[in-house]
Amino acid sequence: MLSLRGIFPPIPTPFRQDESLDLENLKANLARWNDEPLAGYVVAGSNGEAVALSSEERFQLVGAARAAIREDRLLIAGAGAESTRQTIELTEGMRREGADAVIVVTPSYYGPRLDDTALLDHYLKVADASQLPVVLYNVPVYTGLDLPARVVRELATHENIIGIKESGGSIAKMDSMVNGTPAEFQLLSGSASFFLAALVVGAVGVVPALGCLAAERISALLLAYESGNLDTAREIQASLVAPNEAITSKFGIAGLKAALDLIGFYGGPVRAPLQAITQEERAILEDTLAEADLI
Repeated sequence: MLSLRGIFPPIPTPFRQDESLDLENLKANLARWNDEPLAGYVVAGSNGEAVALSSEERFQLVGAARAAIREDRLLIAGAGAESTRQTIELTEGMRREGADAVIVVTPSYYGPRLDDTALLDHYLKVADASQLPVVLYNVPVYTGLDLPARVVRELATHENIIGIKESGGSIAKMDSMVNGTPAEFQLLSGSASFFLAALVVGAVGVVPALGCLAAERISALLLAYESGNLDTAREIQASLVAPNEAITSKFGIAGLKAALDLIGFYGGPVRAPLQAITQEERAILEDTLAEADLI
């Protein structure tokens, strides 16, 4: 059983100005992140613009990341697709490229027909076929589909499904999943903005976009909570809310990439139809990061 304790930033995919993959800057970013207090990385996930990548590009991205990531850190690769068949193919491809686990977002396009039975069938077939551990991924803000806790509780009994990244933000739902699943099933908070609350109900780690910028601070929150220093943990949590909102709900992936550029990493362009943030938005972002002492 892989341990999912710690911080796993969902790293963005670097593109050149022509929107082709920029694997050299990927490696350069990872060389710097390797010195941060991280447990691993999520590659080719939502913040990696996976839905805008071909399967071959996703494989190239994971292979290049594997070569650049320290051996003691996990590489969790995004392998979600709309069909079960393609998800299984992506999972196998990620194994060949050296991933340690796959994270599988819910299919969503045929939402009205994706009831409990369909979701159970999808994930159980993927877990049966996968030679890698499977992490469920629920992100209703993007998919429009909220993976029910009752489905998660049933999936958690499968020996190859080791946890879930829950980005919906409902602490009551997280509590229900933790208390209704086997002890070895692991909950990951999907955001730095509610990480402390998730820890209180039993989360073991976090997959935060803000982890690309503030790994040390998020790590300090985790350590403060685990040592029983709740006042410090609450203080750190409060400092994460504004910058996290700026690079997620407010400015999105383009904001995250702009923030990386501001702190000396390579962010670069997004892939169309996403658009770069405006100069006015960039100024707001820079002020927000400065106020949070992240620049």
